[in-house]
Amino acid sequence: QETFEAIRSDAGDAEVTDFVSKPYSPEYVRTKAHIAMSRSQCRWRKAVLPSDEKIRLETLRDTGLLDSKSEERFDRLTRIASRAMDVPVAVVSLVDESRQWFKSCHGLCAVETPRDQAFCAHAILQDNVFLIQDATKDDRFADNPLVTGGLVRFYAGIPLAITGRDRQKHRIGTLCLIDTRPRD
Repeated sequence: QETFEAIRSDAGDAEVTDFVSKPYSPEYVRTKAHIAMSRSQCRWRKAVLPSDEKIRLETLRDTGLLDSKSEERFDRLTRIASRAMDVPVAVVSLVDESRQWFKSCHGLCAVETPRDQAFCAHAILQDNVFLIQDATKDDRFADNPLVTGGLVRFYAGIPLAITGRDRQKHRIGTLCLIDTRPRD
């Protein structure tokens, strides 16, 4: 598809948050513009795409884990993580192009969330632990619906990386810990 125009999250911000691609209808452009303008009225921002996004997604799909049935080995991991760190929620999440999907989720009924709301989409951008002690005090997340809805106040996520076809490691998701209260 041919890229027509980048939509910026606000007039002073050089960060590209979305693209309008041809062919497109007036309704499609209107919807994309509305989303961009709504986001600019909030402080939270969706994560930028990793530089290896194309091969990262290919590597994720090659695992066969995305949209697969639950497995005790992953469920055991989230149960242990939740108990060991004394948090109500522990998740193994896999980040695809539009969502974070939960391979295992302890303490939460959801099976996925939109990628542009996902803390894990930020966590996969680095190699070490991504830590948010109080999301209400972090400009990147304070207005995020997961925060304003009371689901996330504390977040700690460690990226899960595997070797792809190119023999390079790619971060496909996270093991994350979530609490509804701030933590040190």
